[in-house]
Amino acid sequence: MQYFDPFTSAFWITAGMAMLCGGIIGLERQLRGKPAGVRTSMLICLSTTIFIHLGTYATEGLADPTRVLGQIVTGIGFLGAGVIISREGAVTGVTTAAVVWTLAAIGATIGFGHYAGALALSLITVLVLWVMDLLEERVTAIFGRGAHKPVKSDTAGK
Repeated sequence: MQYFDPFTSAFWITAGMAMLCGGIIGLERQLRGKPAGVRTSMLICLSTTIFIHLGTYATEGLADPTRVLGQIVTGIGFLGAGVIISREGAVTGVTTAAVVWTLAAIGATIGFGHYAGALALSLITVLVLWVMDLLEERVTAIFGRGAHKPVKSDTAGK
């Protein structure tokens, strides 16, 4: 198959776009000290792109890429569930799981050839993570608690 020939520009453009989009989101996560940093994000985006291409070209036009996409969604859901942890009544890792889900969606977008859309989605994702973090800090400063801190009740420990 021509697509997987590393001597073609199509191979490097697609792989580069997947690594760029994954890297943009991964860098934001890495700088904040969150799980699924640069390497993980790049690999999720790249591997999803590869799976979409394999599903599209495996049978030379006779494949149904939506079946591959469905299996990716299932697998990424399992991967994302692995980062969600419940400890002492607080659930953590939900945002990381959502980011993993988003990275796979962006990788699929690249796999289907929508590079500009994938780049825009990557920037929107970072914007959402950044803006919501700032908003959460403001809410915590005003109200004294945020989404990640459970409300203490008077009956706790009785």
